[in-house]
Amino acid sequence: KSAKLSPQEMAASKELAAAQGFLKYVNASPSPFHAVHEAKERLTKAGFKEIKETGPWDVKPNDKCFFSRNQSTLVAFAVGKKYVPGNGFCVVGAHTDSPCLKVKPVSANTKSGFLTVGVECYGGGLWDTWFDRDLTVAGRAIVRGPKGQLHHQLVHIKRPILRVPNLAIHLRKPEERAKWSPNKETEIVPILATAVKAQLEAQEASEHSSKRKKQGGEAAEAEPGKHHSLLLTAVAEEMGCQASDIVDFELCLADTQDAVIGGVQSEFIFSPRLDNLLSSYCSLQALVEASTASSLASEECIRIIALYDHEEIGSESAQGAASSLTEYVMRRLAKGGSETAFEEAVPKSMLISADMAHAVHPGYASRHEDNHKPALHKGPVIKFNSNQRYATNSVTAAILRQCAAKVDVPLQDFVVRNDSPCGSTIGPILSAKLGMRTIDIGNPQLAMHSIREMCCVSGVQQATQLFKSFFEHFNAINKTVQVD
Repeated sequence: KSAKLSPQEMAASKELAAAQGFLKYVNASPSPFHAVHEAKERLTKAGFKEIKETGPWDVKPNDKCFFSRNQSTLVAFAVGKKYVPGNGFCVVGAHTDSPCLKVKPVSANTKSGFLTVGVECYGGGLWDTWFDRDLTVAGRAIVRGPKGQLHHQLVHIKRPILRVPNLAIHLRKPEERAKWSPNKETEIVPILATAVKAQLEAQEASEHSSKRKKQGGEAAEAEPGKHHSLLLTAVAEEMGCQASDIVDFELCLADTQDAVIGGVQSEFIFSPRLDNLLSSYCSLQALVEASTASSLASEECIRIIALYDHEEIGSESAQGAASSLTEYVMRRLAKGGSETAFEEAVPKSMLISADMAHAVHPGYASRHEDNHKPALHKGPVIKFNSNQRYATNSVTAAILRQCAAKVDVPLQDFVVRNDSPCGSTIGPILSAKLGMRTIDIGNPQLAMHSIREMCCVSGVQQATQLFKSFFEHFNAINKTVQVD
């Protein structure tokens, strides 16, 4: 007989299973388009129905639905069995984008005998970490079908095809050795191939094309010069189409190294895009777990997750949190009651803005305020900022603490030093646009915005359980809050 697991061993097993679920998600999501696709797959498997923004909605109690905008933002919701228009919304918001390098509209460059790919720096990345990594491309292409129709198609080349090599230390000036920050335009130059090798390949392809013509076959169309034909061919082969069928694409560079569990005690996650696919995954998983028939049976609210694109660059886009998307969704869901059903619902609602937090770094502990040093394994972090870079206040913090206590999830507090800049999130944006109570929280991590980030295994289960508790207990806790 197998030995019975102790409570501690059972808890560790659940934590590991939750972390492994996240690894599958993040490894399959090298771009926001892939992250939304993976979320759709999981929601469909859990019984959610896809609806379209472009059509009418007939949403009823107990319904579970989702839709995407631009294939890079996703909204999903589960309607409580006792919901009536004018009741509240409990919302968890996160984002699908991460700092990365994106292929320019005209990317073909040749420098010093190398074919290079022109890229834009998206967001505020630690760009020096992108050097000497085995890189590839991922994203979406707009492909022309046989009848001229245009459709969106995902692409992810899983082998390393690009690299940004470092400059040898021997070739650096003394001041560059002491402090180096790469020039984003001239020094972040991904190499695709050597020009000599590319010319040989092109010559062979031309000879093959000539033979096909003589034999009566069709030759491939000449490639436009915006991108190297080698890159276009690789993308087309991955999608199973002709390069000439690609009308346009949005490609980001990504590390080919998978996210893994690491550390001598297997307690860490080493991964790209923790900020903010970890929050996206945990909110998704929590909604699925909180959308069973029994969980929705006594619910009076609508439970929502909103995973937005473009947070890393300010959220001001049609699919960003600064758009009118969230308000439009809530207004549609509140229809059927009084003329002021939406306005009545907002003060009964609450939003969790879920975005990763800064754990204290053993090499830079002084960068944190002495009384606010979030640590790994000690739970999600509530973020405070009196200048409203975070939207947390005492009311929303008190409600979340009650939700956490219901499932024994520890919480930590964070405020930035007065002599340090403070980042921001979708929290203040949505709080201001909607007039909705909001709290900013996030799992602690190290190396935020690096190509390889680091967090703890236990954090996945902690965040998922906290979000699930928020979905299931917010309405009852909110009724005890006496604040107008």
